[in-house]
Amino acid sequence: MDMTIGKFASAGGVGVETVRFYQRRGLLQTPRYGEGTRRYSNEDLRRLKFIRQAQTAGFTLEEIGRLLALDAGHDREAVRELAGKRLEALNARIAELEDARRSLSRLLGECASGTSGPCPILRSFGV
Repeated sequence: MDMTIGKFASAGGVGVETVRFYQRRGLLQTPRYGEGTRRYSNEDLRRLKFIRQAQTAGFTLEEIGRLLALDAGHDREAVRELAGKRLEALNARIAELEDARRSLSRLLGECASGTSGPCPILRSFGV
């Protein structure tokens, strides 16, 4: 199935400019013209969806480029290594967010318990 860029972008859940951005970054190929317009294939759509899913998993565009290159070579060890590093980074970020949530929850309780003076939330932020 051949798709125009508009249909291709829509099927991939992105805008046309996102498709063009991925092309400039080398993540997607720019298809040749066919009948006066560029046409995208199902394989192009598979690649676009892969890029979007990898971004959702927290991979950077640079890492996604490496994953795409590794996919062509079937280098599972390298893919596992990249995914392991991404998982470590996500776990660290989750720990940071959990700390922030605990701190904010504590401050919210302190702010609610007082009726006068500066709010502990604002004080903790340096206001």
